[in-house]
Amino acid sequence: MINTQLSDPKSIVVVGGSNDIQKPGGKVLKNLLDGNYKGKLYVTNIKEDEVQGIKSYKNIHDLPDVELAIIAIAARYTFDAVKVLTEEKQTRAFIILSAGFSEVSEEGKQIEKDILYQINKFSGALIGPNCIGICTPSYHGIFTEPIPKLDPKGCDLISASGATACYIMESGLEKGLSFAEIISLGNSAQMGVEEVVRHLDMNHDETKSTIKLLYIENVKKPQMLMKHAASLIRKGCRIAAIKAGSSEAGSRAASSHTGALASSDEAVNAIFRKAGIIRCDHREELIAVASVFMHPQLIGKNIAIITHAGGPAVMLTDALSNGGLFVPAIHGPEADALKERLHPGSSVTNPIDFLATGTAAQLADIINTMEQKFDHIDAMIVIFGTPGLFKIHDVYEVLHEKMRTCKKPIFPVLPSTYTAKEEVEAFIAKGRINFPDEVILGKALAKVYTSPKPQDDERTEYKIDREKIRVISDNAKSGYLSPEEVQGLLDAVGIPRANEAVVNKKEKAIREAEIIGYPLVMKVVGPVHKSDVGGVVLNVETEKAMLMEFERMMQIKETTGILLQPMLSGTELFVGAKKEVNFGHMILCGLGGIFIEVLKDIKTGLAPLSFSEALNMINGLRGIKIIDGVRGQEGIDKQKFAEIIVRVSQLVSETPIIEEMDLNPLLGSKDRIIAVDARIRVDKG
Repeated sequence: MINTQLSDPKSIVVVGGSNDIQKPGGKVLKNLLDGNYKGKLYVTNIKEDEVQGIKSYKNIHDLPDVELAIIAIAARYTFDAVKVLTEEKQTRAFIILSAGFSEVSEEGKQIEKDILYQINKFSGALIGPNCIGICTPSYHGIFTEPIPKLDPKGCDLISASGATACYIMESGLEKGLSFAEIISLGNSAQMGVEEVVRHLDMNHDETKSTIKLLYIENVKKPQMLMKHAASLIRKGCRIAAIKAGSSEAGSRAASSHTGALASSDEAVNAIFRKAGIIRCDHREELIAVASVFMHPQLIGKNIAIITHAGGPAVMLTDALSNGGLFVPAIHGPEADALKERLHPGSSVTNPIDFLATGTAAQLADIINTMEQKFDHIDAMIVIFGTPGLFKIHDVYEVLHEKMRTCKKPIFPVLPSTYTAKEEVEAFIAKGRINFPDEVILGKALAKVYTSPKPQDDERTEYKIDREKIRVISDNAKSGYLSPEEVQGLLDAVGIPRANEAVVNKKEKAIREAEIIGYPLVMKVVGPVHKSDVGGVVLNVETEKAMLMEFERMMQIKETTGILLQPMLSGTELFVGAKKEVNFGHMILCGLGGIFIEVLKDIKTGLAPLSFSEALNMINGLRGIKIIDGVRGQEGIDKQKFAEIIVRVSQLVSETPIIEEMDLNPLLGSKDRIIAVDARIRVDKG
């Protein structure tokens, strides 16, 4: 937990403070002094009487009471220091900069556990160990650089990695991005990113930053992250995050389509979508998204590109278009009049290219025209660099002024960060942010505009037979359920399925085939991948053919029976579920059959799903045109498809022992969707 002793301490001790500012204990002390910390500042150093002008206590027992300890001594000495501070000095907040704990050895891991137990015993707060510290308006408890000039309107940066936090700050500061608070968590022995987000949510008010940037390496408490991130966003905040690392181990070991397609990384995507967090792939994208956050919000998707260089405008147009934004044509009398006022050879069709000889006055004219004369333009991006022949302060001054007065957002791309370094720095000094790369801006702008808002807490509940589900679950054994158990669960949650029967005797096969009706589909029961072993036969039209295939298929290794189904037609669809550790059940949907194997066109969500979430998953598929109906083919009832997705969500929510579930394929048409093949694996351990 973050307490007041950590967020706003009235006294700080640097344990291991040093005169050598190339050591963490020396640098953090210098940063505290340079940051004009207003409280009482103490130092312990067994060899020094004075450190950087501050009295040094050689014996930690001699310290006065102190609220926050910043520790920069070897790991093996740290527990003893924490014990004295908690038991004798009323210290209730700790930042442990030192490394050598759980990240390096079992011995270090045990020391870390002992420290955590000691601090928790006194209801204290712990950041680290193995971190760079934190930087707040109250104090600069950080041993690295850069130390940004903190701005309450800037970004809060919470990072699992200290080095990554530094690199993010360096990249952002040079572009004009400002920061409000920096928290580096290191090993996250007590607090991870999730706990910090919870704290920010529970303590948010109008004085706090509305932009949160996260660097996450492990999502240990996804429900906490989702709940409090969504709450912050509903309060007006905006959150972007990098989640580093993705595990393929689960998909390599999977025995179903769902298991092969689902992963912990997909679960992270599902959590982020549900919460409204924008996921970024790298530092530069995170900085670009944060910089977009700092500009007025984009209301529509039509962008005017104003440029004096053709190449960057083409690349930007591609980035915007590929991301779901538009660069619409500009024409008519107003466009013609604008073109007449520009140099010969200029183009105003959009992108608006006013050539390398374009002037500040012409830029102002173009922006005014886009602002006042073209209602279908929602925002502008201005690309303006220089070959270095003359200074361009006047251009950037116009750009600054128009960004201040125009109602439509304007995003500046100033690529000449070396040749026009002086002018770019002057522009940034006015409080502006630069996007030096037009493609990164285009992708970030599109990602921000198209990312979903937090999902409402709405729940869609269909009537299901909970008693029947409980009976089947109680009697099931770990592993794949029998066809009869699968049928029972599908019936209990109201998922339509094909009339079918499992047979292992000729006489029963003849009888059930007559009931179901020819033509038939025959599938082996037992082998996991039926098609690979010749265990699926379609369009069996006669009893003679059925018996011949029955004899052959019963000889296939591991076969325990034959599943008989009617031969149905329709578009193949897929719905699946997979239990992911910590996250709960992921629900997947897409086109089925070979489409899922070849195209891997799927969308994921996290149970429980609402109907609107399920519908959004369907509409987000690349193959949505097939579902809607294309080239004269009938479409599929999306309402029924979404309902089946929600019913699967209900089933796994009611049945936590389900590890994997495949409905593949479902056969869909304009008036029905029927499950023709289903597999469910449970784990009762």
